Amino acid sequence: MSLSLSFRTVAVSAVLAGTAVSASAAGIAIPVNAFVANSVQDFSIEANANFRQVGIQVSAKGTAYANADKTNSFTLPVTSISISPLLKILSGTAVGSALQFDRIAEDEETGEEVPTRLTLANFTINYTTKQVLADATPMGGATTKQVPIFNFQTLTPLGLKYKFPLNITGHEVLGDLALTPEAKNLYKVTLKLPTFVWPLLDTLRFGTLTQDISTKLRSTPISTKPYVPAP
Repeated sequence: MSLSLSFRTVAVSAVLAGTAVSASAAGIAIPVNAFVANSVQDFSIEANANFRQVGIQVSAKGTAYANADKTNSFTLPVTSISISPLLKILSGTAVGSALQFDRIAEDEETGEEVPTRLTLANFTINYTTKQVLADATPMGGATTKQVPIFNFQTLTPLGLKYKFPLNITGHEVLGDLALTPEAKNLYKVTLKLPTFVWPLLDTLRFGTLTQDISTKLRSTPISTKPYVPAP
């Protein structure tokens, strides 16, 4: 057994010892909302510049929160992970976290200002398809569950460190976040983006997702209630 797999075994064993797990065809689901485990979305300089250009404002909702030291940087508490029988991480979820995108658009016929909004919530990182998914809700519209939002590349593979007696930490960076076709359409239609920025959606990279996990307990477990935008 490799050292990496040994660490994974210890980490999983530590989590299993204090949590209830469930098994399905999608893997073994392990709740980690009681542990200090976070995913940080850092939007790129290019993404932020384009947000400003078209008047998009991003805010944290639910259990997510903004990081004051960076522009458009948000922490999404991880609530569960899913592993295979061989202890390979299949997915991670941040249920309850949401990012809200607001923009004042201009009605093409009347010229009047029209508020628009897109809420992405209850995020999933799917390591099999290398995609980030989320529930997508337009202002006043119905929610579409788990829409693929980003394709990603692994910049820093998950590295687990063990410190006696049972302290496990892990660090991972995912980058080259590119909008999926579904997400491009969401942004275009829901936020009524001007047509001159549509080509940018094909090439723009939206930053990084950094996962830091540990077996340290939170003072209060994170809620696992899915975030639902207000009507």
